[in-house]
Amino acid sequence: MSEPPSRSHGRIAPRVTLKPRALMEEAEVKGAWTARIVTLFPELFPGPLGASLLGQALKTGLWNLTTLDLRRFGEGRHRNVDAPPAGGGPGMVLRADIAAAAVDEALRGAPAERARWPLVYLSPRGKPFDQAMARRFAACEGVTLICGRFEGIDERLIEGRGVEEVSLGDFVMTGGEIAAMALIDATVRLIPRVLGNADSVAEESFSAGLLEAPHYTKPQLWEGRAIPEVLLSGHHARIAAWRAEQSEALTKERRPDLWRAHEAKASAADPDARTEQSGAHTTAETGGLEKD
Repeated sequence: MSEPPSRSHGRIAPRVTLKPRALMEEAEVKGAWTARIVTLFPELFPGPLGASLLGQALKTGLWNLTTLDLRRFGEGRHRNVDAPPAGGGPGMVLRADIAAAAVDEALRGAPAERARWPLVYLSPRGKPFDQAMARRFAACEGVTLICGRFEGIDERLIEGRGVEEVSLGDFVMTGGEIAAMALIDATVRLIPRVLGNADSVAEESFSAGLLEAPHYTKPQLWEGRAIPEVLLSGHHARIAAWRAEQSEALTKERRPDLWRAHEAKASAADPDARTEQSGAHTTAETGGLEKD
């Protein structure tokens, strides 16, 4: 009996066939941005990626999602994919030979250039994922994500396949599946037509390197708290200036690291630019906000 095909999600359903074929080549919408996931738990997908605007975009073929079960490539009756770490120590490590077989199948049909189709391993020791990285991935034709488990993957696979390690943050999770979903969510929403309103993406936190200004909506007065008067003025220039000031103040207060990067970028563009704006400056020692 043949192995079950990899799972796909979206507009086109896979067909069971006895003839070997490349990973989901019949199920992916040609030309659409594609995420291919190598995982021990393909049943976790699409999960939240199948809901709301991203889910609708998946159904209509604006992007593709396919999963490849790593267990298919395991050895023995129990399809073992891991082994104890060389040199001793706790836990188990995903074997390089088994993971490589799955990765090679997942990459079949994809461009060999990593700039066009990154191969990513979700790892706490990787480069921190940020909005710039999401934009880079969205500009590619697709991405293949490796979801680790146990103590991680044999280092030789990372070296031998040119794997890019990406971290969701300074914490440890039981596996890479949830991190992969977060990366895909942040990336896919940047693909044209997925959200429908391009302006909403351009004005979000991190898009310009700063945190977003506060939002308000109906009712005008709630529990004694009123919407700032400037937002009701209808004066677009004043509203834009207020939002810029709020964005700067919030960034200085809550993310001094982002504010320092923003100032450095501004100084590089204009050496004569003042480092103090909106009557405030950042205190590096406390990350606080001091008024002059």
